[in-house]
Amino acid sequence: MDEAGTSGSGGGFRPGVDSLDEPPNSRLFLVISKYTPESVLRERFSPFGEIQDIWVVRDKHTKEAKGIAFVKFARSSQACRAMEEMHGQCLSPNDTKPIKVYIAQSRSSGSHRDVEDEELTRIFVTIPKSYTEEDLREKFKVYGDIEYCSIIKNKVTGESKGLGYVRYLKPSQAAQAIENCDRSFRAILAEPKNKASESSEQDCYSNMRQEALGHEPRINMFPFEQHSEFSSFDKNDNRGQEAISKRLSVVSRVPFTDEQLFSIFDIIPGLEYCEVQRDPYSNYGHGVVQYFNVASAIYAKYKFHGFQYPPGNRIRVSFIDDGSNVTDLLRKMATQMVAAQLASMVWNNPSQQQFMQFGGSSGSQLPQIQTDVVLPSCKKKAPPETPMKERLFIVFNPHPLPLDVLEDIFCRFGNLIEVYLVSGKNVGYAKYADRISANDAIATLHGKILNGVRLKVMLADSPREESNKRQRTY
Repeated sequence: MDEAGTSGSGGGFRPGVDSLDEPPNSRLFLVISKYTPESVLRERFSPFGEIQDIWVVRDKHTKEAKGIAFVKFARSSQACRAMEEMHGQCLSPNDTKPIKVYIAQSRSSGSHRDVEDEELTRIFVTIPKSYTEEDLREKFKVYGDIEYCSIIKNKVTGESKGLGYVRYLKPSQAAQAIENCDRSFRAILAEPKNKASESSEQDCYSNMRQEALGHEPRINMFPFEQHSEFSSFDKNDNRGQEAISKRLSVVSRVPFTDEQLFSIFDIIPGLEYCEVQRDPYSNYGHGVVQYFNVASAIYAKYKFHGFQYPPGNRIRVSFIDDGSNVTDLLRKMATQMVAAQLASMVWNNPSQQQFMQFGGSSGSQLPQIQTDVVLPSCKKKAPPETPMKERLFIVFNPHPLPLDVLEDIFCRFGNLIEVYLVSGKNVGYAKYADRISANDAIATLHGKILNGVRLKVMLADSPREESNKRQRTY
């Protein structure tokens, strides 16, 4: 696939052309027959919008087509609609094999990216603080069918922060919203949390992402001892007197966009929001980044301060003093880091879950839950012998939550019989004795972030249906 970026037909796509992926997601990657001519591609894809170029990839030596092509549209919505309509279609009556259509990876890479649906359907917007979710839905429903809207709120006061998300059912609808909504909304695509690095500029710190996501082979119970940036926080260090908060200021000699800022700082789990601030009196890039917890903010500050983005340009990252008590913040940070390490240890060794639930003096304490979701008060579980009316399937990203936290969350909707994890996988199930309670759990928790973990909550297939499913062979 590497050769895809180095050979093409006629005035096709050329590596290094600035407008290659402008606007973003406007270029399609096609898997087609080796015998499909460019004229057929132009004929079948031109109804979806203005085609700027078509590139049929050929072997550098034999000049034979490889069965791969790119189609560049003038607008993202045109490319997305073409992908939705043409994926799985046959280009001509003589073709027996349907084509595959994807959004091509940016930065002039020759390979396609297997993006999640959420990456192309969820947009991030700036809104008036007086907006409700219903106001947000009313403004953006004209562009397509909306799956959900959410507004980022202050966890303490419950007030809106003037930021929100809109999730559409189709990528083309999200692209239409970004292209046509009022510029004051500053709409951009919202990338999924903990999204793996994709571009060549992010390859240089992909190892850091693995470390941040807890994929290291050995569990370190005391992370501050082996990380110089944390071990330097002692009472005699002048840097320990620096104001610490969950908010970071980012300054760069080269201007950057909201999407670029998000793609960098979202590597550290727990990103709440980010915003680029325009300075009319300079060409510098200025941004504000906020995390859900202090630990993530400190980790991001000392990982990204001095980081080169783009190569040759070092960005400066500093804390924004919000008046918080430094001692309390450091204590909370240490507690959160140790709790995260313990949760990772238990997940990697399920036999130790009993220790987490019943061991030590904390066994009687309720688990702490950090989220912007308004959760109901705790309710009693249903007796274990109660007949099950509905079962929910739960997907965790990047890792499962501890069982005591899951039970505390899902029992709040009433009639919970049992919640359990599937060993070795980032999934679990919740059994309810009442369908209304199960539906309330889906409506409240699906797509939300709790303790830095994104949940997908949906109705589970019946055991009979699951057993009849064909096993994947790839």
